[in-house]
Amino acid sequence: MRRDYTKKLSNVIEINESQIQDHLGELVRGTVEETINAMLDAEADALCNASRYERSEARKDTRAGYYKRNLHTKAGEVELKVPKLRQQKFETAIIERYRRRESSVEEAMIEMYLAGVSVRRVEDITQALWGTKVSPGTVSNLNKKIYARIEKWRNRPIKGEHPYVYLDGIVLKRTWAGEVRNVSVLVAVGVSHSGHREILGVAEGAKEDRAGWSGFLQHLKERGLQGARLIISDACMGLVESVGDYFPEAMWQRCTVHFYRNIFSVVPKAKMKEVTIMLKAIHASEDLQAAHEKAAAVEVKMRKMKLYQAADKLKEGIAETLTYYSFPSQHWRRIRTNNPLERIMRKIRRRTNVVGAFPDGNSALMLVAARLRHIAGTKWSTKRYLNMQLLRELEIEKQMEVA
Repeated sequence: MRRDYTKKLSNVIEINESQIQDHLGELVRGTVEETINAMLDAEADALCNASRYERSEARKDTRAGYYKRNLHTKAGEVELKVPKLRQQKFETAIIERYRRRESSVEEAMIEMYLAGVSVRRVEDITQALWGTKVSPGTVSNLNKKIYARIEKWRNRPIKGEHPYVYLDGIVLKRTWAGEVRNVSVLVAVGVSHSGHREILGVAEGAKEDRAGWSGFLQHLKERGLQGARLIISDACMGLVESVGDYFPEAMWQRCTVHFYRNIFSVVPKAKMKEVTIMLKAIHASEDLQAAHEKAAAVEVKMRKMKLYQAADKLKEGIAETLTYYSFPSQHWRRIRTNNPLERIMRKIRRRTNVVGAFPDGNSALMLVAARLRHIAGTKWSTKRYLNMQLLRELEIEKQMEVA
């Protein structure tokens, strides 16, 4: 009985799944190739106003052969026979649609690389997704292409006025002669007269000092930044002096959140909650005078709590955090902190953490700029952030009071 069973099994056909998959893949690619080539022929017939070899008085053109080109599709690489015409140029919408798809593939590869994915990993991913493995040289060439686009975007002219400007920097790691050192990337976001946010600029700075900020502000001014009424930032070394050099008419608002953190550095953990409530009460005052009075009362209370260093920091820096009272009250919540830019910087930080140490400062700049360029193309820039008519009305009122 066992022998008969074994004999029956020997007659069973063995299935090679990999061969079947390869065969199916060839069938799909063949069908895609045949379909696209048929569409190209039909489009050529429409341009000629006659099918191939057809004799007709209505014919507008004749065929002149074809040229071959490869196209990457989801089914794999296919060979196209693109018709050539004798009198007119054959421009096909079909190829253009696939060009757009190929362009999205290129952008995806660049995005992967800029996000810190290794070249080898990019090769594996493209093989899995599109059935085509890209070479390291291809990735390098694509990077050069997108770097050129980013540089063009980064140096574009700044149009219109931007009354509110947020400034911040991010410190990244880069390798230098075998050592890992810091490199700063400085970023500016503005609110235009229409109330929309805009990425104004991004540039590399050796570090966040006066020279770095001075060079960045000069870069913004040369590209056309004007109409700045308020600069919002942390108390970066040299920043306030640089703002005065390039935008003397602009006021400066020290970010209240960063100011709180500065005070918290000398406050015991057990008293942190109480101090937080006290500080927030200052910036919840109804006007500037009330804010100063509240700050004075908080300083006295801090000294009674024996928080002398915190009281000194409050007295020394509180005035820098109250500049926003000179602007419309409806804007106060959004112009007294650097949070709009801080949120963007946190997104960038998540990207750069994948990379670790960059090979050079330009690579760090390109990754940050690429991400900012992406954000600028989203709803972030199309949604109105502030009603700037309120600022214009306030400025008119002040002019009338002076007159």
